[in-house]
Amino acid sequence: MTDLVIVGAGCAGLTAAIYAARAGKSVLVLEAGGVGGQIASSPRVENYPGIASISGLEFADRLCAQALALGAELEPVRAAGLLPGSPMTVLTDDGPREGRSVVLAVGTKHRALGLPREQALAGRGVGYCAVCDGAFYKGRDAAVVGGGSAALQSAEYLAGLCRTVTLIHRRAEFRGEAALAARVAALPNVRLALETVVEALEGADELGAVRLRNTRTGGRTRLEVPALFIAAGQTPDTAAFADAVRLDPDGYLLASEDCATSVPGVFAAGDCRSKQIRQLTTAAADGAVAALAACAWADRA
Repeated sequence: MTDLVIVGAGCAGLTAAIYAARAGKSVLVLEAGGVGGQIASSPRVENYPGIASISGLEFADRLCAQALALGAELEPVRAAGLLPGSPMTVLTDDGPREGRSVVLAVGTKHRALGLPREQALAGRGVGYCAVCDGAFYKGRDAAVVGGGSAALQSAEYLAGLCRTVTLIHRRAEFRGEAALAARVAALPNVRLALETVVEALEGADELGAVRLRNTRTGGRTRLEVPALFIAAGQTPDTAAFADAVRLDPDGYLLASEDCATSVPGVFAAGDCRSKQIRQLTTAAADGAVAALAACAWADRA
């Protein structure tokens, strides 16, 4: 029997492990992939308080080492479901794991375009978070692909940093907030490429250009740009828990400010939680809050 079973070894999950272990609880972290989550693939992290610059991989390694040094255990298994009760049972591909409380910190996955070389160029000109990586292209050209509010916000943010920003959207109108779309369209260094899709990415070691196709005319163009930010949305990795815990319409875990879900004793932390801001700092904050709430529940269980 473990006091806390934490599903996910990203920033939220490992922060929860650190707080719970420091509180004297037994902690088991389940992670089928690499530790660190999405941040591990970022070449540089420069927006975490107290750390001026660090690679995402080093940040993830340090976080994991800290949790393990405090006594948390890490198992490389995939969580496949949850059976609420006393104790809680997390189903995995290597048998059940029982805990007095559970923290779900399964994160999200960026919705990719599915283009050849997209994965190879990730972190090398192809990015999914303008706020995280936009500063690396200050004074240079950038492009954003997407039509929702996230894409519009990314374009607006980059317009304050970059020489030019090309906003690429496959439809004639944006799906995001109308006032935001109007504000972005009025920016002097933003160019709109509507009814346009990205067909291919060019570049050996780094992105050099993108090939575009107009969906109305069929015309093809080539845009030389060192940075393409893909804002096609995110997918929360919560499907395995949909039968046990309440989700919002987009699949995110519904949780209150203390990170408590609809199931007593089960807490949600990080990007998989329904909320407005998803950053490294908010993931760490969620991990701390969820861990302390889970520790209190474990004491009563």
